[in-house]
Amino acid sequence: MKYRRLGRSGLKVSEIGLGSWLTYGSATSEEAARACMHQAYELGINFFDTSNSYPGAEEVMGSTLKQYPRSSYVLTTKLFFPQGPGPNDRGLSRKHIMEQCEASLKRLGTDYIDLYQCHRFDSETPIDETLRALDDLQAQGKILYAGVSEWTAAQIAEASGIGKRLNLRPIISNQPIYNMFERYIEREGIIEQCEQEGQGLIVFSPLAQGVLTGKYKPGQQIPVGTRASNDQTNGVISSYLREDVLQCTVQLSELANELGATLSQFALAWILRQPAVSSAIIGSSRPAQIEENIKATELELTSETIERTEKVLSSISHFAPLR
Repeated sequence: MKYRRLGRSGLKVSEIGLGSWLTYGSATSEEAARACMHQAYELGINFFDTSNSYPGAEEVMGSTLKQYPRSSYVLTTKLFFPQGPGPNDRGLSRKHIMEQCEASLKRLGTDYIDLYQCHRFDSETPIDETLRALDDLQAQGKILYAGVSEWTAAQIAEASGIGKRLNLRPIISNQPIYNMFERYIEREGIIEQCEQEGQGLIVFSPLAQGVLTGKYKPGQQIPVGTRASNDQTNGVISSYLREDVLQCTVQLSELANELGATLSQFALAWILRQPAVSSAIIGSSRPAQIEENIKATELELTSETIERTEKVLSSISHFAPLR
């Protein structure tokens, strides 16, 4: 495993991270989830991502990692989405941040969170209120670093400016969706803004919910047992199951074969070609998938390969940002 600094901070994270969205605590059995986390740790993954909005995921992840030295891994969780029916049970107000941090610490079974992320931007809360609350949590030692997820370039710039003016600890990361098909962070200047502010990109869904593994074929039925066949997870992946996208994966698979790699390894290496990316978060239901995916860190893409890849991808129309 290789490691990269998370933005301008001194924190080093594995180039491949393990996430729990739509998997651990819900669609994947607890036994399988624990097996995947153990495999990830043993293979050198030190970055583990979850959220208070992923049902049961914090408990499963926290209890599984508890057997390892706490200093040996980076544990991250998030807040923003509703946690109850009340008007203050959501967002990024000081009240919600403080309460949800305590709740996440209990579910994770730990004394501190390495990276605490704002899962979305809260237009109803002043940014300085959010930043001060995060800074206070860092001063208390309950979180070590703060990050954001799916913020625009303008929101990142505004928060950075306010933080500098108030002499607050900086935001060190942004977690956007990014894969060969969803590339809005390139078009909207988010990569450049994060680089300017010293924020590392921790990208999720790098394999487009499994479409970039090649398991879904154009003109064929959805394989039984896949994410697309699961009622709990097929809502997200359905946007990728377009004929033009599936035809594109066939061509991408051919490029991967030329490199002696699988499509998933190729897709992850394509993500990691970006120096601004600190880690690509994968989801996994089987330990073997993790073992395959981490080999992407050994794959170097030449400028010729990247150019050929761009030619294939040019046939795909833009996806709308997840926001």
